[in-house]
Amino acid sequence: MGMTYVQKLLAKAVGRPEVAVGEVLEPGVNLAMSHENGALVINQFLEIYEGTGREAKVWNPDNIAIIFDHRVPAESSKTAGNQKKTREFAGKQGIKKFHDVRGDVGGICHQILPENGYVRPGYVLVGTDSHTTTHGALGAFAFGVGATEMASVWALGKILNVEVPATIKVVVNGKLPRYVYAKDLILHIIGRLTAQGANYKVLEFHGGTIRTMPTSGRLTLCNMSVEAGATSGLIPPDKETLRYLKEEAGVKGKVEVFGPDADAVYDRVLEIDAAKLVPQIACPHTVDNVKPVTEVKGKKLNQIVIGSCTNGRLDDLEVAAKILKGRRIVDGTRMLVFPASWRIYHKAMDLGYIQAISRAGAVVCNPGCGPCLGIHQGALGDNEVALATTNRNFKGRMGNPKAEVYLCSPAVAAASALTGVITDPREAK
Repeated sequence: MGMTYVQKLLAKAVGRPEVAVGEVLEPGVNLAMSHENGALVINQFLEIYEGTGREAKVWNPDNIAIIFDHRVPAESSKTAGNQKKTREFAGKQGIKKFHDVRGDVGGICHQILPENGYVRPGYVLVGTDSHTTTHGALGAFAFGVGATEMASVWALGKILNVEVPATIKVVVNGKLPRYVYAKDLILHIIGRLTAQGANYKVLEFHGGTIRTMPTSGRLTLCNMSVEAGATSGLIPPDKETLRYLKEEAGVKGKVEVFGPDADAVYDRVLEIDAAKLVPQIACPHTVDNVKPVTEVKGKKLNQIVIGSCTNGRLDDLEVAAKILKGRRIVDGTRMLVFPASWRIYHKAMDLGYIQAISRAGAVVCNPGCGPCLGIHQGALGDNEVALATTNRNFKGRMGNPKAEVYLCSPAVAAASALTGVITDPREAK
C-alpha cells in the first residue's frame, strides 16, 4: 500500500522503508526553532543537566535557530532580560542561526527560516510556535512543540513520541480570480473543514492552482493549516520549490525531491475549484467563521493591519501599494503595516512600495509579531474593530477581549483603508 508524503518523509527520517499511520516514532530533528520563548526553553534545558555533573551542551548548534520577533524592540525590562539571557546562551552554545534585533538580518521567524535557506524538503522541523506549520510549504514536516519538548530536542536531537498522522488531501484546480489570493483560499478551506476538522492530521496540497502558486502563497496556506487543527500543512516539493530555494534562498547543491505514492491512502479528499472563489473574511471570534466579503462589507473599522508571518511578504506589500498609491487612507481609520523581514522591507523600499503605503497615511513599522497577538504595538481599544491580514481573530487576540478582529487578504485590507469600512476590492473605485 502506498504512502502519503508525510509517511514517506517520516520513513526516511527513521531509516525504514515504510511507516503506517498511527505508529509512534522518534525521528531525528533537522532544525529546531525558537523565538523569545527560547528563554523558557533554556530554563527547561538547564534543568535536564542539574545534578548530573555534565556540562549543558545542545546536541548540535548548527541545527538550532533562534529569532527575536515577538517583542522587538523589547517593550519591557522583563523582555529585555529574557532576550539578554537568550543572546548570551546562543553565544555560549555556538548557535550561528541566531537573529537578533537588527535592521539587516532580522524579521519574523517564519520568514527568516525560508529566506535564509534553513528549510529543505524532507526535513523534520519543530518550533516553539504553533505557526511552525508554515515551513511545510517547502516540503518539511514542520509543527509546533512546547518548551519542555524543545528542551528535550536540544539535548537529544530527536523528537519523542511522534504519531504518524493521517492526511487530508486538498486538491485545488483553476485560476484564482482577480483580487483573490492564497489567503482567501486557506480561509475558504478552514471554513469548510472547521477549526477542528483536521485535528491531528496533515493537509497535503495538490492541483494545478498549487503548482502555479509562488512560494509566498504556499507559505500562507501552510501557515494557516493549523487553524483547521492540522498538525502540519505540506506541499510536496516541485519545480517552484527548487526555484525558490536556489534563486531566493541561496541554497547550493542538490536538493532531494520526492512526493507521495500514486496509491497513497488519504483520510479524506477535499476538491476546490479556485475559479469560483471570491474574497473571504473570517469574522469574530473564530477563524472558521468565514463569509464572502459581500456578506460583511460596510462594517466600520478603527484599525487595519497588513503584515505578520501570514501576509507580510513582498507580493503582499505590492498588492497594498498598488491600491493605495496616490490615494489617502480615510480619516478615523488607522493603518499599520509590518513587513515579515528586513530583507522584504528593504526590497519594498527599493520598489517604492513603502513610500506609496506611508504617503497614503499608513504607519510602517519594523518587522515583528507584536500586533498579531496583541503583546506589542497596535493594541485595540474597547469596542474597536480591526481588519487584519494576520492568522487569528480569537477574543483578545490583538490585545483587548472587548474588541473584534476580522481577517482578510492584503487587497481587502488596502481597499478597506480607503473607505473605513470592510470593502470588496473588486468594487473599489
